[in-house]
Amino acid sequence: MIRPSTFLNRALLADAIFSGVAAIMLTLGAGALAPLLHLPEALLRETGLFLIAYTALVGWLASRSTLAKVLVLVVISGNAAWTLGSIALLFSGAISPNLLGQVFIVAQAIATGVFAELQYIGLRKSGRAVTA
Repeated sequence: MIRPSTFLNRALLADAIFSGVAAIMLTLGAGALAPLLHLPEALLRETGLFLIAYTALVGWLASRSTLAKVLVLVVISGNAAWTLGSIALLFSGAISPNLLGQVFIVAQAIATGVFAELQYIGLRKSGRAVTA
């Protein structure tokens, strides 16, 4: 267990807020967004549903006074993987988004990568292991 820095708590909280807004938008608005972005409605909705659970986890982590370092590393790794996976999806040919859809995917990939970096910096600023 570690004592998270204020920087890490804020980075986690910002991620939870961003992910929560995206979760609501994608889950409830998938039908409207799909034709606008030229992305599959199921992809958008299922991404939103995943983000509901992710938001709960990251929001819970942001509220803790001590954290399991491994959970923070899972979030950081997940954000990095999301960034790489989003870019790979664009180049895979599995989807054919229009320009707005491409911008949407790239923008959220960049944001997620920034969260990974901020959380990593926050983890490095955090206190040493806390004993029980």
